[in-house]
Amino acid sequence: RVSFMNNQKPQKPTLSGQRFKTRKRDEKERFDPTQFQDCIIQGLTETGTDLEAVAKFLDASGAKLDYRRYAETLFDILVAGGMLAPGGTLADDMTRTNVCVFAAQEDLETMQAFAQVFNKLIRRYKYLEKGFEDEVKKLLLFLKGFSESERNKLAMLTGILLANGTLNASILNSLYNENLVKEGVSAAFAVKLFKSWINEKDINAVAVSLRKVNMDNRLMELFPANKQSVEHFSKYFTEAGLKELSEYVRNQQSIGARKELQKELQEQMSRGDPFKDIILYVKEEMKKNNISEQTVVAIIWSSVMSTVEWNKKEELVAEQAIKHLKQYSPLLAAFTTQGQSELTLLLKIQEYCYDNIHFMKAFQKIVVLFYKAEVLSEEPILKWYKDAHLAKGKSVFLEQMKKFVEWLKNAEEGNQQLSSHVE
Repeated sequence: RVSFMNNQKPQKPTLSGQRFKTRKRDEKERFDPTQFQDCIIQGLTETGTDLEAVAKFLDASGAKLDYRRYAETLFDILVAGGMLAPGGTLADDMTRTNVCVFAAQEDLETMQAFAQVFNKLIRRYKYLEKGFEDEVKKLLLFLKGFSESERNKLAMLTGILLANGTLNASILNSLYNENLVKEGVSAAFAVKLFKSWINEKDINAVAVSLRKVNMDNRLMELFPANKQSVEHFSKYFTEAGLKELSEYVRNQQSIGARKELQKELQEQMSRGDPFKDIILYVKEEMKKNNISEQTVVAIIWSSVMSTVEWNKKEELVAEQAIKHLKQYSPLLAAFTTQGQSELTLLLKIQEYCYDNIHFMKAFQKIVVLFYKAEVLSEEPILKWYKDAHLAKGKSVFLEQMKKFVEWLKNAEEGNQQLSSHVE
């Protein structure tokens, strides 16, 4: 029976044997990129430092050489001149080329020209995108193995490639490596990187890219824990000529603090904490994060309005609102000590009543309540009525307020006459 089966399929053993041999050869090649390196370096030596010629050579070689398998080697050569050993040093026994980023001149123009070489290569061979991203992440982890000049060139190049979209901002995660941060390498590298990035685009474009990968709130991590303050960040980057980045981080910090304040406020309200405790907490946060009273009164208003399930019926919602706001008026009164804060609150009420259709008719009732509760005073109400109101629903709201404003004006005049009479 055995011989019968052998007679039927005599080729099977030789076939699988051949397949096995091919696979083994592939394995050997995969871990032996020296031949690939020699081909690339030889080609680069022939092109010399003419980067147009370099781009053409790389374009043509992709058809003959296995870029997919040897992506790391290819990018090591283009950046450092040869294959990098772990840690970022060039292997001693390897041939190397001077046609690379690290051997080029340390200026923005040269790095822009090199960025074009990478752009063209990756546009032509789309599958290299991931390999290039991994390469840059690796290079950032190797920063301590490079000279200061090499780091500067890599930082400029990375900034340009981030600006034109060849790289994704998530590669910056590598800069948060503990050793790089501790030794100040990350922050120094970030200065050069952000300078070239902002030079290519602007701070708004940079902010959008950072936000997409949730890095907009992580920039302070470029410093060790004991130096992660807005003040330290701001001083460091402003002195390095990156005032716009300092301001951006300051802004982000303040947005974060405001969101945190709102969240905590809502929790305190839903627990029913005493107002004196809430007021104390808010005042501490204002001081700590440099938040203005106008900002705080707007946050309190939206927190107060979001703690309630409002009635869907227009005739009942006004009554419900008055009851609810009467309860919270001492809290609002604590943060309307300036005319500007009162005006901010008035505009917030106007906006809210306009955006929530059931509240359209409740505007005047809310303002009168706050006037009686000494949250709002005459002057800001009259200013709002005269010229400081929003365009949103103004005809409806001005009409509602007409009689009350007339009463206020008369009361004000009456008071003036009374005081002059007393004098």
